[in-house]
Amino acid sequence: MDLIQILEKTVAPDKSELDSAQAFLETAAQTDLPGFLIALSQALAAVANSPVARVAAGLQLKNHLTSKDPLVRLHHQQQWMKLPDEVRGTVKAAVLSALGTETSRPSQAAQCVAGIACAEIPADKWPELIDQLVKNVSELGERTPEAYDNIKEASLEAIGYICQDIEQEYIQIHSNKILTAIVQGVRKEEENNRVKLAATNALLNSLEFTKSNFEKEIERHYIMQVTCEATQCKDNQVKVAALQCLVKIVSLYYEHMESYMGPALFAISVEAMKSPVDEIALQGIEFWSNICDEEMDLTIEMQEAEETGKQPDHVSRFYAKGALQYLVPILLETLKKQDENDDEDEWNPCKAAGVCLMLLANCTENDIVPHVVPFITSNITVEDWHSRDAAVMAFGSILEGPDLEALQSLVVEAVPILIRLLTDKSVVVRDTVAWTIGRICELLPQAIFNSDHFKALINSLLESLQAEPRVAANVCWAFSSLAENAFEFAQEKEGEEDPSTYILSEHFDNIVTKLLEATYREDAHQANLRSAAYEALMEMIKNSATDCYGTVQATTLVILQRINQILQMESRVQTAMDRMQYNDLQSLLCATLQSVLRKMKREDALKISDDVMRALLQMFQSSVGAAGGGVQEDAFVAVGTLVEVLGPEFLKYMQHFEQVLYSGLQNHEESSVCLAAVGLVGDLCRALNTQILPMCHNIMHFLFSNLENNNVNRTIKPQILSVFGDIALAIGPGFKPFLELAMPVLKQASEAEVDRSDYDNIEYLNDLREGCLEAYTGIVQGLKGDSEKPVSPEVKILLPHVEYIVKFMEHIAGDDDHTDSNVATCSGLIGDLCCAFGEQIIKLFETPKIGQLLSEGKMSKTKKTRTLATWAVKEIRKLSNTIPQ
Repeated sequence: MDLIQILEKTVAPDKSELDSAQAFLETAAQTDLPGFLIALSQALAAVANSPVARVAAGLQLKNHLTSKDPLVRLHHQQQWMKLPDEVRGTVKAAVLSALGTETSRPSQAAQCVAGIACAEIPADKWPELIDQLVKNVSELGERTPEAYDNIKEASLEAIGYICQDIEQEYIQIHSNKILTAIVQGVRKEEENNRVKLAATNALLNSLEFTKSNFEKEIERHYIMQVTCEATQCKDNQVKVAALQCLVKIVSLYYEHMESYMGPALFAISVEAMKSPVDEIALQGIEFWSNICDEEMDLTIEMQEAEETGKQPDHVSRFYAKGALQYLVPILLETLKKQDENDDEDEWNPCKAAGVCLMLLANCTENDIVPHVVPFITSNITVEDWHSRDAAVMAFGSILEGPDLEALQSLVVEAVPILIRLLTDKSVVVRDTVAWTIGRICELLPQAIFNSDHFKALINSLLESLQAEPRVAANVCWAFSSLAENAFEFAQEKEGEEDPSTYILSEHFDNIVTKLLEATYREDAHQANLRSAAYEALMEMIKNSATDCYGTVQATTLVILQRINQILQMESRVQTAMDRMQYNDLQSLLCATLQSVLRKMKREDALKISDDVMRALLQMFQSSVGAAGGGVQEDAFVAVGTLVEVLGPEFLKYMQHFEQVLYSGLQNHEESSVCLAAVGLVGDLCRALNTQILPMCHNIMHFLFSNLENNNVNRTIKPQILSVFGDIALAIGPGFKPFLELAMPVLKQASEAEVDRSDYDNIEYLNDLREGCLEAYTGIVQGLKGDSEKPVSPEVKILLPHVEYIVKFMEHIAGDDDHTDSNVATCSGLIGDLCCAFGEQIIKLFETPKIGQLLSEGKMSKTKKTRTLATWAVKEIRKLSNTIPQ
C-alpha cells in the first residue's frame, strides 16, 4: 500500500509531496533493485489499482529498463541482465499480463515489454515473446471482443516499440510473423481505429527490416494495398500514420514503386497535399520531398557510373519531373497559408512547401522555371501580403538547380522589385525578401555584380541592418555570401592571392561599420542577429581586397578593445543566463579576432601582439570552470592564428602560455577544448621548429596519457597521432627519445578495427589511419632531415619498422572503405620512404596492393592525390632503375 500511495503522489501538485515521493522511489531502487522492480511490475499489472498508480508504476519501471540516452540505456540493459532469472521471470510475467488491461494510453506495459525485449532478445533470451505478442493479435481465445481489441492494441504497440529500438539483425528472423500480425491490424477489415493506429505505427517502425518481403512481388503488393487503404481511413491519426509509412517506403524501396505510382501513390499524395489538416498536408508534401532526395541521389549515382563505365545499380524514374505540372500549383498555393505570428521553430505546410519547391528545383533543374515564373509575376506586387510573400519565397526557392542562363534575366528584372520590397509594410515579406537576396548573393552573384542596381542594393541592405532582428539577420547572411563571392570573382580575374581591389572596396568601410553597429543593438540577442552580424563581419574581413587593409587594421583594434571591455564586465555576471550570453560573446569576439589577425601583415601584428596575448590569457583565466569550454576552445584557436602570423616570434609568450596549453591538453571533460589544444601543438611545431624541444617532454607525456585514457573522447586520438608527426618534423633527430614509445602506440592504432555496420565507426577508423600515416610521414621526414644520403644515421633507426609500415598501407589498400585522403597520405609516405631508405626497401613496394593503391591515386579526382601518387610512382621507378638487372 505504501508504494501505491507513493506512486500516486508522483503527480501531486504539491512540490514537497512530489519531491518526497521521488526521493522514496530513488532510495527503494538503490536499496533493493530486484524487489523494487518486482513491486513496480505487480503494481502495473494489478487492475484494482488506480490508473494513476499503474501509469506511474509503468513509468518508473520503464525508466529502469531503457532510456533515450544510448549510454544510460546500455547501463540499464546490463543491470537488468545481471538480475537473477527468477526476478526477471516474475517481472516479465507481470508486464505481459498487464497488456490490454490498462485504461490509459499509450500502454506503459507495452513500453516495459519492449524495454525488456531490447535487453534480452540480443542475448538469446525470452524466445517465446514474439510468438506470444503475435498470438495476442491473431487469436481471440476466450476473450470478449472488447478485451481482444485492448490486448491487440497493446501488443501491436509493444511490437512497434521493439521494432523501433532493437538492432535489425536481432529481429530479422521474426520479420514474417511480425509483419503478418501488423498487416492484420492495418487492413480495412479491422474496425477498431485504435488497433489500426497501433498497427500502422508498428508497420512504420518495421519497414527497415522487411526488405525481403518487399522484394517478393505478392507480399509487396499486399503491404502496399493495405497501407494505401489505410490512407483513406476516416480517422486522421491513422491516415497520418499510413501516409508516414508511404513516405518512408518511397525512400527505402524506390526501385519497386513504379507499378504503384500511377494507380495509387500519385493520387493519394496529391490529395494529402491539398488537405486542410496540417498533419496530413505535411505528409503529402514530405512524400514528394523524399522522391526528390532519392532522384537526386540516383542522378549522382548514374553520373559516377558513367565516369567508371559501369551500369548503375538503380535508375531514376523521373517521377518528380513528370509530376511538376500538378505539384507546383499546389505548393505555390500552400506558400500563401503563412501566418504573421507563425512560430519560427514550428514546422508547418507553408515551410514544408518552400523546402519541397527547393528540392524540386534541384531535382528538375530548368524544367521548373516555366511552372513558377507566372505565379511570381502575377503575385509579387498584389495588395495581399500573403501573395507577395509567397511570390518572393517561390522566387528564392528556385534559385538553386536551374542554370544561370535560365535565371539571369529573371534575377536582373527582380532586383529593383526586391529592393523596393525590402521596405514592404509587412515584416514577413521584408524577412523573405532579405532571405531571397541572400540566396541570390550566395548562388547567382554574377547576375548582380554587373547590374546597374548593385549600388542601390548595397545601400538598401545597409539600411535594412536597422530593421527587425529577423530581417537584419538575413541581411547579414547576404553580406557574408556577397563578400565570399566578390572575393572569388576578383581572384579569378586578377589571379592573385589577395586581389588589389574588388567590387565591394568602395562600400567596405561602410559595411563593416554598420555590421559592428548591428552587433551592439539592444535587440541583437533576438533571431541570432548578434551571431549573424559577427559572422558577416568575419566573412567581410576574410574576403577583403588589399585596398581595404586600413579598415581591417582599424577593426582589429575595435575587436581588441571590445574583448578588454567584456573581460572587465565579468564581475557583473550573476545568473546562468548571464554566464551563457557572456561566454557566447567572448567566443564571437575570439572568432572575429582570428579573422582580422589572419589578414594582418606580420609587422603590424607584432605591434599589437602583446595586447592580444594579454587579453587571450585573461580570457583563459576567466573561463576556467565556468561552463567556458566554448570560450577556451575559441581562445586556443585564436592563439593558433597568432602563432601562424608571428611564426618564431611567438616564442616570447611561451613562458606565460605553457601551463595554459598543458591545462588544455589535460581537459578530458571538454573534448572540444582538448582537441583545440592538440591542434595548437601542431601550429606551435610548425612555427617554432626546434625551439619547441624544451617543452616536448611535457607535451608528449600529456599526449601519451590521453591515448591511454579510455575516458578521452575517441575523436581526439587521430589528431594526437597526427601531431606526433608535427613534433617529429619540428625537432628532427630530437624525436629519437620518443621513438620507442611512439612506434608501439602507432602500431596498436594501425591494427584497430571497428563494427562496420555504423558509418560513424568507418569514418573514425579512416581518421585513425590517417593520423597514423601522418605520424609516420612526419617521423620519416623529421629523422631524415635535409640529408641527401640514401640512409642517414638518424633515419636508420626506423629501418626495422619499415616493413610493418608498408604492410599497414597494403591493409588500407585492400579495405574497400578507405578514403581518397588515405590514398593521398599513403602515396606521400611511399615517396618519403623511397627518398629516406633508397634501393634497400624497393622490393617492399613491388606488390600488387601497393601498385593498385598508386594506380587509384593517379586516377583520383583530387589534384593533390594525383600529384602525390605520380611522384611516388616516379620515386619507385627511379630506385628500380638503379638496381642491376
